[in-house]
Amino acid sequence: MEGPFRLLACLVCVIPVGSFVRTKRDTTRSLLDTEVHSAPAQRWSMQVPAEVSAAAGEAAVLPCTFTHPHRHYDGPLTAIWRSGEPYAGPQVFRCAAARGSELCQTALSLHGRFRLLGNPRRNDLSLRIERLALADDGRYFCRVEFAGDVHDRYESRHGIRLRVTAAPRIVNISVLPGPAHAFHALCTAEGEPPPALAWSGPALGSNGSAGVRGPAQDRGHQVTAELPALANDGRYTCTASNSLGRAEASVYLFRFRGASGASAIALPLGALGLKALLLLGVLAALAAARRRLEHPVTQDAPPWPQAQESNYENLSQMSPRGPRAATCSP
Repeated sequence: MEGPFRLLACLVCVIPVGSFVRTKRDTTRSLLDTEVHSAPAQRWSMQVPAEVSAAAGEAAVLPCTFTHPHRHYDGPLTAIWRSGEPYAGPQVFRCAAARGSELCQTALSLHGRFRLLGNPRRNDLSLRIERLALADDGRYFCRVEFAGDVHDRYESRHGIRLRVTAAPRIVNISVLPGPAHAFHALCTAEGEPPPALAWSGPALGSNGSAGVRGPAQDRGHQVTAELPALANDGRYTCTASNSLGRAEASVYLFRFRGASGASAIALPLGALGLKALLLLGVLAALAAARRRLEHPVTQDAPPWPQAQESNYENLSQMSPRGPRAATCSP
């Protein structure tokens, strides 16, 4: 009898154990399903390209779309674009939409060149920038803010790299005096990619060049080349070139020596052309006239009349037709 009772006791003990394990497994599966179904269908995210490239003077579009966890949100919202860095960079555009409205009223547009293309109600913050300049080159960040019943906001962390390209443009060319009546020339140009600069002129040859001192600005779009010593008078030309084009400008150095020492006239010829050459001729004529005034040419001239003993005779020579002057005899 003891054998069957022991077997029955073991069976009773095994059955509850098996039931407990099966219940635990089913409960775990049910909890996992609950987590999946209770998770929100959307979460905060922003989709932006890594880089956008456009030419200076044209327009660029910065795409930005987002998702959020608040279904059917129609409360007040604000769309913001920053430059430089996220969260703390200066704002270049901002607009606000009232509750239930799809119109985002512009509150800020830097220089009036930034315009919202997308519809924030449809999760689109795309921005258009008009009349691009090299100064617009940099990184931009989009941001959306919800207000009203839901206070939430989200901003892209990495942003969009806007790359502005431009053919070279010479912004300054000049000749400056130095010690011991010496002169040197400077040429500054801008472009993207940054242009290479070369000088040509008297005693330099057609392929003469000078070292580049740059970049001259924080963004690196400007470079400066110096021609250390201008040993000869004549036309000096600065040439700037990159993969998008080429530009050049010239300056003409004309030195003359006056009474106070050496002087010089430097004329930029990049845009003056023939008018500058005519002006140079006029200045040269003026310089020659000045030299003649400072160093007059001496010529043989008849001697002045000798002084006479009588005042009467002197006055009569100076004014032969005048009335006779009375004299007193000693």
